Amino acid sequence: MGKETAELLVKLVGFKNFVRQNPKSDRFRVNRFHHVEFWCTDATNTARRFSWGLGMPIVAKSDLSTGNTVHASYLLRSGDLRFVFTAPYSPSISDAADAGNSSASLPTFDHAACRSFAASHGLAARSIAVEVEDADVAFNTSVAHGAKPSSPPVILDNLAVIAEVQLYGDVVLRYVSYKDKANHLDFLPGFEPTDEISSFPLDYGIRRLDHAVGNVPELAPAVAYVKSFTGFHEFAEFTAEDVGTSESGLNSVVLANNDEMVLLPMNEPVFGTKRKSQIQTYLEHNEGAGVQHLALVSEDIFRTLREMRKRSGVGGFEFMPSPPPTYYKNLKNRAGDVLTDEQIKQCEELGVLVDRDDQGTLLQIFTKPVGDRPTIFIEIIQRVGCMLKDEEGKTYQKGGCGGFGKGNFSELFKSIEEYEKTLGAKPVAETAAA
Repeated sequence: MGKETAELLVKLVGFKNFVRQNPKSDRFRVNRFHHVEFWCTDATNTARRFSWGLGMPIVAKSDLSTGNTVHASYLLRSGDLRFVFTAPYSPSISDAADAGNSSASLPTFDHAACRSFAASHGLAARSIAVEVEDADVAFNTSVAHGAKPSSPPVILDNLAVIAEVQLYGDVVLRYVSYKDKANHLDFLPGFEPTDEISSFPLDYGIRRLDHAVGNVPELAPAVAYVKSFTGFHEFAEFTAEDVGTSESGLNSVVLANNDEMVLLPMNEPVFGTKRKSQIQTYLEHNEGAGVQHLALVSEDIFRTLREMRKRSGVGGFEFMPSPPPTYYKNLKNRAGDVLTDEQIKQCEELGVLVDRDDQGTLLQIFTKPVGDRPTIFIEIIQRVGCMLKDEEGKTYQKGGCGGFGKGNFSELFKSIEEYEKTLGAKPVAETAAA
């Protein structure tokens, strides 16, 4: 898709002028986020670090012990949130009869691609997987509407189907569907349960993936591309005027499926500011477009953060610096009708940011980058309000309730900017003196 065509399809109007509409325009049935797969060079230790840091037990595996000579993969789960960490074995250990990938539980895995991915991006998310009604239909429909194919549909033990198309950069959108809709697998064939969940249970209250954010060099063509093959609609948008700081900023568009529970925000850098945009810094360190952060929903953000902060210095995740005390002095005026004085006190104690939109309230906090590079990080959120009932009378929370923290972007960006300043090399004279 050419840039001129993309710009005709996607023209940013800013937060104030954006009118939210849901045309129910999905090109195929999308049910929910299914999992996120990370490609890395050591799945064992990376999985254990995330398990400990996020309170997600390692519940299943596919590795040498299960007969997989192609890759090691470990599945973490907490509620409906699933993370998979995959690393390659040496191609030389695969059986001669393996025909490349026959023992792999994830047949879309590729040795060369995984090694190249890890070398270019470091620790990063490779696949954003969504559960669809029919992966064959989703793949063929996507390709017919301009999606770049990555892996055609593959049937797994006549139980499940997976297929992949390019999302942005080296990230793929993976489609997963099950043959038996009434009684499908907990994950995918080829994965066997582990006994770790019983020996050391972990649960900090994280329950599902809310949104997966991508950073791209140019927003208009990226958004137009994903809209064209998925049919997803624009759920929200922000420009540098809405969410920038005096030093740097970004433009952002959030795409959503029909029920607005699969949310795919995308950001681009803006130029001409005092400092380089954080998005541009990401793109340079990641060597291109990729997943910037994953927002994880907690059922009790205060409990989750207490558990996570206990482990920040002992193998867990560190958090961005808290905003100044004045932020919390003003919080009662902004959210005192939703949060109690005790909850506001806990927000200050734990560094939680609070924002709201016309529908509900959002509590959020961000980790520092989770790997060596200042690239991918984790967001922990809790949404308050927007409770509805479905056709069966079950209560559920409307997708995107409380927005995406527009009112907190400047605080987040200031923290990122200050963090990035600590990453620069020391002057030669200072280094020599030390």
